[in-house]
Amino acid sequence: MYDKVAFRIILTTVRECYQALGMVHSLWVPIDGRIKDYISQPKSNMYQSLHTSVIGPSGEFMEIQIRTEEMDKIAKEGIAAHWAYKEGATITEQDASSFQWLKQLVHWLQELKDPREFLETVKDELHHDAKTYVLTPSGEVKELPSGSTPLDFAYAIHTEVGNKCVGAKINGTIAPLKTSLRNGNVVEIMTSPRQHPNQGWLKLVKTSRAKSRIRHWLRQEEQTKYITQGEEQCERELKNQQISLKKLIKTGHLKTIFKKLHCNSLQDLFLKVGEGTIRPSQISTILVPPELGDNADTDETVAEIHPSRPAKNKEEVITIDGVDGVLMRISQCCLPMPGDEVMGFITNGRGISVHKRNCPNLMATDPQRWIKVRWNELDTSHRAHVSIIAYDQKGVLAEVCNIISEADADIVNIDAHTSKDALANLDMIIEVDNLDHLSKVLQHLQQHDYVLEAKRV
Repeated sequence: MYDKVAFRIILTTVRECYQALGMVHSLWVPIDGRIKDYISQPKSNMYQSLHTSVIGPSGEFMEIQIRTEEMDKIAKEGIAAHWAYKEGATITEQDASSFQWLKQLVHWLQELKDPREFLETVKDELHHDAKTYVLTPSGEVKELPSGSTPLDFAYAIHTEVGNKCVGAKINGTIAPLKTSLRNGNVVEIMTSPRQHPNQGWLKLVKTSRAKSRIRHWLRQEEQTKYITQGEEQCERELKNQQISLKKLIKTGHLKTIFKKLHCNSLQDLFLKVGEGTIRPSQISTILVPPELGDNADTDETVAEIHPSRPAKNKEEVITIDGVDGVLMRISQCCLPMPGDEVMGFITNGRGISVHKRNCPNLMATDPQRWIKVRWNELDTSHRAHVSIIAYDQKGVLAEVCNIISEADADIVNIDAHTSKDALANLDMIIEVDNLDHLSKVLQHLQQHDYVLEAKRV
């Protein structure tokens, strides 16, 4: 232990600090490797001081810290003490540059959306006490945590230099990107416009800056992919409805669509569709304005009841007491079925659309246009929207389809995609007899080893 006995010398100027260091070394023998100059190379948290360990009287090790009054205040009270010390004075560019670490902290807070990632980044920054000093070919010194690699050095120079890094020369010799840098190394970064970060780079870097920049690029790349996929799905759905995106923009219905789907822009809409936040099955009912569709209802998008399995008689599955000969349709936004409490909505010239009683779309309409309806006891099929989350295993889709088939239910539509956490998300429209039949189908699905969740949407 070198600091069993320690002294701190507080002086007025930086010049006096270095003079005091020379005097200490003239009185006692310094210990090699124990001299640290944090004045010319401050720590990232703004700590400054000269540290030295010497062999003092009676051969005892002794540590001496030398600093100015301002440096001592910052060391004891933190970087905010810098402002208190300068209170009343004009803030200079030099003062502002001393808060580089604090600025970086604010930048991380704005850039890193995940609180856990932000906490990990700050902890990494604070825990790297040991530093390595390496140089650019022009002689500029870069301070990096011990064990840093050429990739860390590249990102310390500039984000784009890091993103385009393909190799490095250390002291004039080509070295792998995983090489640990040492004090005094002269590092030259080689770049290529075709290069870009990949997931493996996160294992090579030590600095928080490099990690955050790589993750940021990977997220941006992933978002670009999702936006492209989402745009293709939206255009496909619009094409099925014989509507162009240009027509949506021209008529001004795009703003209404954004409001209903909670999107800020067209790109945000594409992103959410690509990510799976907005399902393609919603596009037909929400994205396409009813007045633009050829066969759409005046007030909402609904579909006529066309059971795939014939009913035992020709009566409607929904009736209104005392009223005959009225066209009725099952609303596609909530897909009610026998067992659900339902309510009819009188549309303009398109009959009555039937909703679940708690359907948000129904709640948003005028109650004076509601009408009581009830189910008939008929043997017919009804559509239900089912969401299934399962482990992304080979053959899981076939297993799920087999379970539904064995439960005597029919599959009308499937939308399947995998998420970044290695899970399969399956959105299905299935045909069942009633609510009890649907419950049995969901129970069979939930009993499967691969299935984590199966529910009606």
